[in-house]
Amino acid sequence: MSGSRHIIFILLLFAALLGLGLTLFMSVSYGAKDLTMGTVWSAVMHYDAELTAHQIVHEIRLPRVLGAAITGMAFAVAGAIMQGVTRNPMADTGILGINAGSTFMVALCFAFLPNLSYSALMAISFAGAAMTTVFIVLLGSLTPGGLNSIRLTIAGAVVAAILQSLSTGIAIYFALSQDLAFWYAGGVAGVTWSHLKLLVPIILIATIWACMMGRSISFLSLGDESATNLGVRASRVRFLGMTAAVVLAGASVSVAGSIGFVGLIVPHIARRLVGADYRKIIMLSAILGSILLVWADFAARMVNPPREFAIGAMVAMVGVPFFLYLARKERSDL
Repeated sequence: MSGSRHIIFILLLFAALLGLGLTLFMSVSYGAKDLTMGTVWSAVMHYDAELTAHQIVHEIRLPRVLGAAITGMAFAVAGAIMQGVTRNPMADTGILGINAGSTFMVALCFAFLPNLSYSALMAISFAGAAMTTVFIVLLGSLTPGGLNSIRLTIAGAVVAAILQSLSTGIAIYFALSQDLAFWYAGGVAGVTWSHLKLLVPIILIATIWACMMGRSISFLSLGDESATNLGVRASRVRFLGMTAAVVLAGASVSVAGSIGFVGLIVPHIARRLVGADYRKIIMLSAILGSILLVWADFAARMVNPPREFAIGAMVAMVGVPFFLYLARKERSDL
C-alpha cells in the first residue's frame, strides 16, 4: 500500500465517519416533531426524564437511529464478505435467501414459541441463516457444471421464494400477519436499548473479525488456485467468512427484519472508491452501510409523517435497479 493511497483511504474513512455523524444527528432531530440542536444535545448529554422532548430523543429516536446504523453496518459487511468469498458480484444476504431463512425461523417462533426471549429469538435467527446458507450452497453445487455466481444467485432466489411463501402461510394460518409484517417489510421502529445491548457487541465483534480476515478474503477473491499459491487455505477462509456473514445477517434480521440490497449496493460503492483490497472494502462498507440505512429510515419517516413507509421498500427502490444492472453486466461477461 503506497503512502498516497493510504492517506486517501484515511481521508475517505474520515469523510464517511463525518457523514455518518451528521446523518445520525439529522435523523434524531427531525421527524413528526422537529427538535432543535440544543434540545437533542441536551437530551443526549444531560437526559431529564421529566421533559417530553428528552423522552422522544432518548427512548424513541436514539435507539431507533442507532439500530438502523448498526444493522446497516451488519448487512453491508455481510454482503462484502459474501461477494469476496464466493466471487459473486451479486451476492447479498437478501438476494441469496439468507434473510428469508432467518425470517422463516422467526415466523415459526411466533407461531409455536410466542413468549421466547429476544436472546433466544436471535439464536434461532442465527440457526435459520446458517441452515439456509448450507442448503443454498449444496443446491447450487449439485447442478451440472458445479457452483458459480449465476447458479448461486438462482439457488438463493429459489430458496428465498420458497421460505417467504412458507412464512406467509404460517402467518395466515396462525393469524400472525400483523406481527410478522414488520419482519417482511423491515424496520427499526421497535428497536429498544435492551435490543442494542445484545446486538451491538455481536455485530461489532463479527465486523472486527471480518476486517481481520480482509487480507485473506482479498486473496480468495482472486480464485482458489491463486489464494492457495499465496499461502491461503481457501476452504478455511470461505467457512470463516460465511460464518461471519451468517452471524451478521442473523443478528440483523432478528431486530430489523429482512432488509435486502444493502449488502449488494454498498460493497460495490466501496470497491469503486478503494479498489479490490477487502481490508479497505469491509471497513468502508461498514460506515457506508450505516449511512444508507439511517437515510432509508429517515426517508421512511418523512414521506408522510406521522405515518411511516417500509424501510425495506425504500432500500429496494435503489437496490432493484442496481441488481438488474449487475445481472445484465454479469450475463454479458459470460
